[in-house]
Amino acid sequence: MALVAAELNRGLIKANPLFDQTREQVLAYVANGAVPINALHNKGFASIGCAPCTRAISRDEPERAGRWWWEEQSSQECGLHVSRKP
Repeated sequence: MALVAAELNRGLIKANPLFDQTREQVLAYVANGAVPINALHNKGFASIGCAPCTRAISRDEPERAGRWWWEEQSSQECGLHVSRKP
């Protein structure tokens, strides 16, 4: 991951402002700065996306295991990053 990435085939530029921060650093910043967080984080949702693409994870799963979690690995696009057709 980089601070800025481009997906030229989709016409996207992605900014990742927290790319070099650990989860612990981010949580400490949130706690010390009184930054509001989504209530789902306290219910086991480490990474939150749209409702059909997101589920809570167990303690032994990687952080992003709850995103794009379909049983079938053939297609994992929910529609947020699909090409626009004229």
